[in-house]
Amino acid sequence: MFLPAYSVSRGGYDDLAAVIDRAHYTRVALIGGERALTAAAPKIREAVRASGAEVVAEVVYGTECSQENIDRLANDDAVRAADVLFAVGGGKAIDTVKVLSLALDLPVFAFPTICSNCAAMTAIAVVYHPDGSLSHYAFPHAPRHVFIDLETIANAPDIYFWAGIGDGISKQAEVTFAARGEALDHTARLGLGIAQTCEAPLIEYAEAGLQDVKAHRVSRAVEEVALDILVSTGYVSNLTNQDAYYYNSSLAHVFFDTSCSVVREGSYLHGEVVAFGVMVLHAYDDNATGLEKIARFNRSLGLPVTLAEIGLSESDLDGMMALAPETIEFQRARTPLSADRLKEAAIRADAFGRTLL
Repeated sequence: MFLPAYSVSRGGYDDLAAVIDRAHYTRVALIGGERALTAAAPKIREAVRASGAEVVAEVVYGTECSQENIDRLANDDAVRAADVLFAVGGGKAIDTVKVLSLALDLPVFAFPTICSNCAAMTAIAVVYHPDGSLSHYAFPHAPRHVFIDLETIANAPDIYFWAGIGDGISKQAEVTFAARGEALDHTARLGLGIAQTCEAPLIEYAEAGLQDVKAHRVSRAVEEVALDILVSTGYVSNLTNQDAYYYNSSLAHVFFDTSCSVVREGSYLHGEVVAFGVMVLHAYDDNATGLEKIARFNRSLGLPVTLAEIGLSESDLDGMMALAPETIEFQRARTPLSADRLKEAAIRADAFGRTLL
């Protein structure tokens, strides 16, 4: 079991030079989103120079974690000259580099510039088609080390922090639901134990943290939320995703994955849709208390509480549910899941959410 090391700073990457030195890396490829590289690359380059290593490539990954972008990067001579890959940006950029690392057999350091999900810590990647629809899950190695600069995160667009809260609030509910009644081994028990610490920090700090990010201010609340999303939920993902079992995600992510098939106006961030998916999970589980708690939490932050707020209607659900059995969560669930019941749960969650508007 490998859990990435991580470093936290409030301006720059203070530990990076020493980590590069210890690992004896000499040739670095920076790969990330265009805005992420603009924000973080100068700080990274400064630390790389201090280590004596060289940046041999700085490449924009694209805009989607797609096989096409992965293949393009794998054939880039400058990238191939590196002995370590630095993944810079959000989840799609980092997932792209993690999958690329398998093709090139190179280690990865991750530099999340936003905290919209836990991709920087995990040994799983979501690969999409170029049109944004879901292609498949990949299972690369987790990054060796994750460098979290809170200043960079606080200066990023606040919508990603907001969406990260929506994704992070799913971890405790999904893992608890997926692992219920199972004879868990030590690794899964550890994952479940950490998962059950993930909800409370978001309930306590999310609103203040979001206000601080809007003001581009590093604070205790920003740190608590960022580390919950990036570290705690990431560790849970690695611990609960094993060959013998998969408790890492459940119905909230089934709802998101199937929603990607619906052609509709507007664009909706992963965590934005997952936040409503957590309401659907609680409705499926007949957990009225959990449904109300998450619905009111979502509403307090402007996260969606209805289908309409994520561009969906009841008429979309049949098509979505037809795809549910293809998801990893359905296929690896120890207790069989029901697409019909999931549809009913989405309708019930939407009905409750509309009472809060």
